[in-house]
Amino acid sequence: MPRDTPYGAYNFLVELNDGVASSTAALGGFSDVSGIGTETTLMEYRQGNDKVNRVRKIPGLHKASDVTLKRGIMGLTNFWTWVAQTRTDPTFVRNVDITLNDETGQPVLRWKLINVRPMKWTGPTLAGKGGSDVAMEELVLGAEGFEFAEI
Repeated sequence: MPRDTPYGAYNFLVELNDGVASSTAALGGFSDVSGIGTETTLMEYRQGNDKVNRVRKIPGLHKASDVTLKRGIMGLTNFWTWVAQTRTDPTFVRNVDITLNDETGQPVLRWKLINVRPMKWTGPTLAGKGGSDVAMEELVLGAEGFEFAEI
């Protein structure tokens, strides 16, 4: 049943998913997930026998956008462990599910990133100015594929 109001952007879960139900594991709590998307390149082609002088747009390659995850540092090292695994084994990939939940915590939409590798890890900016800023870490993921799944 369609809703009258959009879902809130604050209730989501990010999980590593290797296709085996027992291997699904949450990556931790995130304050921000950005860059979810896909892009298809269009190629221009003109048939020699077209009566109208125009080009046709034909779908070419498609790619998934880089996704950035941000979270407050809480002593979890799974980001860095994943980065280290990829550095020692370049063929090591994971799948990542990003699930949007409704107000009751029930999943409503899921984005699946396929064959994901960490591209960049950034540690926190540390400043002794005595504020209440949270120490944040960031991980940029590169995916080979992208799927959208309605729950």
